[in-house]
Amino acid sequence: MMTTQEWNVPTLLDHTVLRPDATKADVLRVCLEAQESGFVVIFVPPCYIDEAVAAVAGRNIRVGIPVGFPLGGHTTATKVAEAVAGVIHGATVLDMVINVSRLKSGDYALVRTDMAEVVQATPGVEHKVILETCYLTREEKIMACRLAVEAGMDYVKTSTGFSASGATVEDVRLMKETVAGRAKVKASGGIRDWKTTLAMLETGADRIGTSASVAIMAEWSAAKRKK
Repeated sequence: MMTTQEWNVPTLLDHTVLRPDATKADVLRVCLEAQESGFVVIFVPPCYIDEAVAAVAGRNIRVGIPVGFPLGGHTTATKVAEAVAGVIHGATVLDMVINVSRLKSGDYALVRTDMAEVVQATPGVEHKVILETCYLTREEKIMACRLAVEAGMDYVKTSTGFSASGATVEDVRLMKETVAGRAKVKASGGIRDWKTTLAMLETGADRIGTSASVAIMAEWSAAKRKK
């Protein structure tokens, strides 16, 4: 197991600002924080993609947007259009919400197609699918992971952070076991400190999505100094 010092934490955090009352100033602050702290991925609302891309131009920072956020019930055509528009404007990471309702209805072919069409319409960028695990049974989480792999998703992700609960160690472990190396796992939702971040990483999360990245970095740095 890796020690606190061995984790390259800045490169593992997707630094986000997706709350509904976020302003342009908040988005620009996140861009600056990414430059100062060494974050390599930021997530912003689609309406701010132009400002974010301009703010980090020339830096080793990728700009991501959510797709079908936060409920996932958009039509496939709407998700595809949103994804394509984001990529045209400079997004290189797309986190798409799975169609939770269709999944729970057993419409698995539709759910797979929903993901696959977004992937196929936006080649060359990174694709994650948000399962919103708090709504799913264990069997539905397993099915969602399998469908995501079949659809060509690069990552399966736990949560939007806007529902009843967020990431859990148990869900990360289950998702990691189910994708079995065919996709990566992103833990997101309710991760606000280094202790929780470390637990997710040690369980197998490949990336962490959080709006508390700066605070997590401070705690991680302090923990390193104590060792």
